[in-house]
Amino acid sequence: MWSFNRQDLRARRVRSVAALALAGTLALSLGGCFQPMYGGLAGEQLRDDLAAIKVEPVPDRLGHYLGNELIFALNGTGSTVIPKYRLVITARERVSSPLVDTVTARATAGTVLVDAEYKLYSVTDDQKPVLEGVAVAAQSYDRTSQRFANQRAARDAEIRNAKVIADQIRTRLAAGLARKA
Repeated sequence: MWSFNRQDLRARRVRSVAALALAGTLALSLGGCFQPMYGGLAGEQLRDDLAAIKVEPVPDRLGHYLGNELIFALNGTGSTVIPKYRLVITARERVSSPLVDTVTARATAGTVLVDAEYKLYSVTDDQKPVLEGVAVAAQSYDRTSQRFANQRAARDAEIRNAKVIADQIRTRLAAGLARKA
């Protein structure tokens, strides 16, 4: 049988009100600690700094995709800006086939692994990098008995990797430049 105890009900209400008050107090007190990376106080300066990064050409097909993604991510406006920084990227790509069909002895899946080492140099001081790091991405694809389908699937995985790495590099550059500002 259900029995309502007024003291239990009152205690629950008091606990829930106290929990809400505590959560509200924490939210208001910690709200001043939050600073958006792309807006607010240093947003304009950070956006200008990101737009002033010149992406050096990266060789190979992967480099073409990666360079285009980065140019668009850093300065999507298409406006010409005098470069303050120079971004040098060294990308390496590997393809592995972790799954092999035991009957046909053919790979049924492939994984495109990409790691890109990036260094951001100031235009005025080209000796020591301002920021540097490594971005890593891995994309899988299914393999079939059709050669063209395999090539296209591998290229699509390569393009997805370029987008992921460009996003990682842009985020790290923005965080590093925001810290320096």
